[in-house]
Order: sequence, then C-alpha cells, then structure tokens
Amino acid sequence: MTKYDNTLIRLRRPFFWLGMVAAVWLVVGCATMGKGNRGTYQSEDYIIQKLQQDTTPVALAERFLEDPRRAWVIEEANPGATYQKGKTVIIPLKDDNRAGLFREGYQVVPILCYHRFGATCRSALCVSETSFRAQLDYLKDNGYRTITLGELYDFINYKRAVPLRSVVITIDDGYRSIYDIAYPLLKEYGFTATMFVYTDFVGATSLAASWDQLREMKAAGFEIESHSVSHSDLTLKRKDESDLDYRQRITMELTQSKAIIDRELNQDTRFMAYPYSKYNRWVLAQTAAAGYRLGLTVERGVNPFFIDAMVLKRSQVLKEDLDYFSSRIATLHPVTLD
Repeated sequence: MTKYDNTLIRLRRPFFWLGMVAAVWLVVGCATMGKGNRGTYQSEDYIIQKLQQDTTPVALAERFLEDPRRAWVIEEANPGATYQKGKTVIIPLKDDNRAGLFREGYQVVPILCYHRFGATCRSALCVSETSFRAQLDYLKDNGYRTITLGELYDFINYKRAVPLRSVVITIDDGYRSIYDIAYPLLKEYGFTATMFVYTDFVGATSLAASWDQLREMKAAGFEIESHSVSHSDLTLKRKDESDLDYRQRITMELTQSKAIIDRELNQDTRFMAYPYSKYNRWVLAQTAAAGYRLGLTVERGVNPFFIDAMVLKRSQVLKEDLDYFSSRIATLHPVTLD
C-alpha cells in the first residue's frame, strides 16, 4: 500500500464511522429526518441512505447533487461500495477539504500538454494513437479522473474540491488529429480535455481542425480556449517595431483571439496558453486585462490551490514510455514537519 493510499484511507475514515452509525440507525428504523423517507437520514452536510434498488454513483449524483459529474464525491465517500439494494451509502452535500490539505502534504493537480497525434510519429510533439491509448489506460487503471480547467479554476480559488486523483488533459494548437484520434479515444474512456487553438490556424489547412469540429467537441463537454491569434512569441518585439506597435500587436493577439472564439463558439473564453510558454510581467497583466482568468505555461510542475492562476504549470508529453508518463502525474506533494 502506498503512502498516497494511506492518505486516502485517513481522509475517508470519518465517512467510515459515519456510515457505521448510520447503518445502526437504519437497521432499527429510526433514521428519518426532514423530507427523507424511511431508511434515509439527512443533515445539512450529508445524506445517508439505505438503497431501495440497485443504482450507480452517477445516478445518485444526478438525483442528490444535481450534477452527474459529481459522482466522484459519492465514490470517494464510499470506497469499495457496490450500490446494490439494501446497501447504505453516504452522500456528502458539502466540500469538506476544498484546499486538499492532508497531514502528509497537500493535493496538487497535474496538467498534461499534448500537441499532435498520429498512427505513427517521428516528432517529439506527436504521440501515437497506440501510446495515447496506453496512457489513458494507465490513468483509468490507477484511479485518475480528468477535470476541466473550469473545475481547476474553482479549486485554486478555493470554491470547490476536486477528485483526489485529478488530472487535466490539454492539447495545443488545434490540429485535426485532435478530432480524428484524441477526441474519440477520450470519449471512449469517459475523459474530457481542453483544446488551446490559435485562431489563424483553425480551418486554414487540411491539417487543422475546423470550427464545426470544435463546436462538436465543445457540445460533448470539451473546453476550447485561446492560444493567441497567430502563435507569436508574446514577449518578442520585432525588428524595427516601436514599443507602441509591439504593445498594440500583443494586445490584439490576446483580445482578438478571445473575441473570435467567443463569437464562433458562443462562449466566454477564459483561459490562455502562452505560445512557446513565453511571458513577462507586462504580458501577464495584459492577459488578465483581456478577460482571461487562467494562464498556462509548459514549465514543468504541478498545481496546488495556492498557485498563481496566470502561470499554471504543465508537463509536455514528449516521450511515449509509461514510466516517463507516470512520473508527470503526481497528485500529492509530501510535506515533512520534522
């Protein structure tokens, strides 16, 4: 058993004892409160229910939490549960640990960065379909859950907890291989992802995804966000370009890409991936002024709730072996208080 697994057990221990007490109440038939039926106990913090029929965490989350994506809350509160008729389950109604703080350390969220996909690949920025499937298998088999950047934004602003083994998948540039290869595989595994597109590229060649394809992916729950207009280095002033011209051009890269994506996808584009991971203090200020709420780099690392929202860290997936891949997705940063 790993140190991380021990942490999960300690985190869930209050749910275990709460469940034991609830089971006794339900057996003797005295646990009815508020609008609950016989076999149900409800407080401001929890619902404890004896199941009247076989069900699933997704169905329970949709019924009690009004969001099927919150099924993980029920699963993490009921480790090993089978959700069969007659079983007792705990349904937390509030996030108890929005910061992800534990005795052993604090929760961090890794963000993976991909670019292109293919049947076979020669470039380090391309991941083969076979390798991508193996990586998704690894995530699924080891209990990882993909979250959106919107959910991560709420986590780092202390608004909500996220699953203990959360990971964000991002894909930069807007290549058609996202639609042809990555998108079907991600749907097959029940995962989501965020695409960062630079608007000059969308639909420009047969290698690029189209706006219709991006609309389809958005409708399926994937996020489409900004990677600028032309994929220019936002920190680089061109030869013979005045300071004023440089500042106007970079402001255009930020504001126009957002405006175009907003118009094409009928949304409020809130997240920016800096081209080439290049930024400076002025670029950060302009990115925020343009209406973006998160800025993403490819500086390697992971993201606790106290990370600077405008310089999130990502790990580029540049090698295809699983040992390399697994080294990039830690979700607990250990802290020793000796």
